[in-house]
Amino acid sequence: MANRLSVIATRTGDDGTTGLGDGSRTPKDAPRIAALGDVDELNSVIGLLLTESLPPEVSLDLMAIQHDLFDMGAELCIPGHAAVTDAQIARLDARLAHYNAMLAPLREFILPGGTRAAAQAHVARTVCRRAERAVVALARADTVNPPVRQYLNRLSDLMFVLARCINTATGMTDVFWMSPNSRKPT
Repeated sequence: MANRLSVIATRTGDDGTTGLGDGSRTPKDAPRIAALGDVDELNSVIGLLLTESLPPEVSLDLMAIQHDLFDMGAELCIPGHAAVTDAQIARLDARLAHYNAMLAPLREFILPGGTRAAAQAHVARTVCRRAERAVVALARADTVNPPVRQYLNRLSDLMFVLARCINTATGMTDVFWMSPNSRKPT
């Protein structure tokens, strides 16, 4: 990257626009900025999850994902730039297979919860789905490289699986959804 920020309060966005990595300016509510913001929020949510006590391999995977998401942010910030690769998606697929192999088959729907860390992984999953929707919306208006959308789709699946793995690692069971007929009135 040629430009590094040395001054944060530039005041150039006071008119409701923001600068892109190619030097152009765009409205702050443009689809590209919405997608970029959702990816940035996802990265922050994962950063918060990393403050929890996690299995070491989960922490390492999440740190790698944070770097991937930063790459994705660069790609979204610079129209025409490609940074997310098929190899990054393949790595997510491999990690999904690894973690899925550690879990009992899921026979019921589960609710977000269990441990605090697992609940935060579910928050990351839902923010990831929102980021994916924003990227799909952007792709209707502008070119988006397919690996960006594919990465977010795989990552949301991985965050669901990681939530289950985090619960399992702490001896906590998943919180199962109960149909209305099986819930006891209070």
